[in-house]
Order: sequence, then C-alpha cells, then structure tokens
Amino acid sequence: MKIDIILAGVGGQGILSIATIVGHAAVKRGMFMKQAEVHGMSQRGGDVQSHFRLSDQEIASDLIPMGKADLIISVEPMESLRYLPWLNKETGWLITNSEPFVNIPNYPDFDKLNAELGKLPNKVVIDADKIAKDLGSARSANMVILGAASPYLQLPFEEIEAAVRENFARKGEDVVNVNIACLKAGREYAEQNK
Repeated sequence: MKIDIILAGVGGQGILSIATIVGHAAVKRGMFMKQAEVHGMSQRGGDVQSHFRLSDQEIASDLIPMGKADLIISVEPMESLRYLPWLNKETGWLITNSEPFVNIPNYPDFDKLNAELGKLPNKVVIDADKIAKDLGSARSANMVILGAASPYLQLPFEEIEAAVRENFARKGEDVVNVNIACLKAGREYAEQNK
C-alpha cells in the first residue's frame, strides 16, 4: 500500500494539523511516512504546500514526482489548482474547499476557478467553511476537508478519528467534539457526492 499526497492551502488554515493527524494515524498502523518541507508555514496568509508520502514499505524520497500524486488535499481552491501538475490525471483525486481565501489583489476570477475545478474527473469540492461554521467552529474547516479526504486515505476512519481526538485533547473536550463533528460531516459529504 502506498499513497502520495499533496497538502495545499494558505498559512493559518490548518494544513499542518491535517498532516499531523494523518501522520499519527499512519505511524500507529506501522506505516512508513515522509514529508517534505512545508513552504510558507511561517507566513499567515502565504502559500503552504507539503509533499506527504505514506507506505507499508520504506520510502526513498520525500518528494512526489510530477503526475504521480494520488491525492491533493487543499483547504483553498486556487491553491488546489496550483498543484494539479502533481496529480495523477487518471486515478488521482482532488479534495478541496470551494470557498476562496482571497489574500492577493489579483486573485483569479471565481467563475473561471470553478470552471477549472469542474473539468476534473475525480474531485470532491466542498464548502468546508460553511459546514464548520454551522457546526460551531469556523476554524475547523480543515477537519471538514480531512473528513472529505478520508475515504481516499487508505486508513480506517476510526483511526483517523482517534488521531483527531489525540491531536486536540489538550484543548478540551468541546474542541475535540467540534473537530470530530466536522471530520464526520466531511466524510458524509464525500460519500454522498462521489
């Protein structure tokens, strides 16, 4: 089993939390993991991306070759499109938030952005911001995205859920519960909208 993932978004959107949770779940299963340096994480609002590789066998490189990613998991739609050259065009899946984080003056036209997303055969485009806000935590949109990506991660959902609990435990039961609710809502959406 092997899965190559590009994580993408904007600084402050929780990309590192997604990586931490998936990484914990994978390591507890005894899998090998490599993650390339995350770019932009020190700049709130800056481009953030990471190559994230999981396998049941040793991994030689932490970088994913162009056209070989199994998944792009993105918390921002423009950032998801930025990394499409890495996605396997035949079997790869894009999981992305539908709502833009407009942080630059020349942000692309949203209709054109949606048209590009619409061309992809394998995608889950979800309004993670709205779902998270409706569940009581606008900051948990990343967990909605993780939930939407969970059917494609080749990890048991219960193990991802346990990693979410572990990751947020120090913040208290209310924070854990809202993040679990967001995770489950994302999963449900993805299963209903394949």
